[in-house]
This record gives sequence, structure tokens and C-alpha cells, in this order.
Amino acid sequence: MNIPANLAKSCLLATVIFWVIISSKSIDPDIILFMFLSIIPIFIVSTIVILSTICSVFWLAENADFNKKQVFKTYYPYYVIIVFGICVFAIISSGFDLYIIAFFSSVFITTNQSWVWFAKETQK
Repeated sequence: MNIPANLAKSCLLATVIFWVIISSKSIDPDIILFMFLSIIPIFIVSTIVILSTICSVFWLAENADFNKKQVFKTYYPYYVIIVFGICVFAIISSGFDLYIIAFFSSVFITTNQSWVWFAKETQK
């Protein structure tokens, strides 16, 4: 598994989604510095989530008889249902706060795309 490349792509995707949603309301020119600085906490959160949820599933389930594609087809639907429920619950509980919507939308989209990136890696 090419974890560093996946983490870099996930961080970039999450950052872009997060700031596109926030900038839909309005954006102050003074906040541009925070956009670049936000890459650090977004990378940390992305790394923790991907390593603890997605990678652990692939590490535990993948073996000689059960390849990445089979792991994806077996566990991905359950993962999506659980993550979607958590994200919707958090967004509704926050009273539809823009920053919470941006955070959990970026989490949902990024983790789903990360699953696809891991599943599409070539077999050794």
C-alpha cells in the first residue's frame, strides 16, 4: 500500500473541499494565511482517520486469498453506511453550522476517495 501518496492526496482533497465549502459564504483576504496553515491539522486528522480505519481494514483482511478488490467489495459498503450516519448526525447536532458541514463533508468525501485509491493500487 502506498500510504504516503494516499495521505498526501487525501490531505489536499480534504483541504480543498473544506475551504471551497467555507468560501461559498464569503472569504476575507486576511484568512488566506489560515488556508495554508490549515493543511497541518487537516493532514494530522486525515492521517489518524485513514490509518485507524481504512488501512487497518486492509491490513487485517487482505491476504493471499483475499485481494484488495475483494476487501473493497466486502467492507466498503459497511464503512460508507457508518461514516455517513456519523457525519449526518454530527451536522444535524451542530444545527447546520457551516464549519461543521465543511469538516464532515470533507471527511466523508475524502475517506470514500481514499478507499478507492487503496483498492485501485496494483497488486504485487
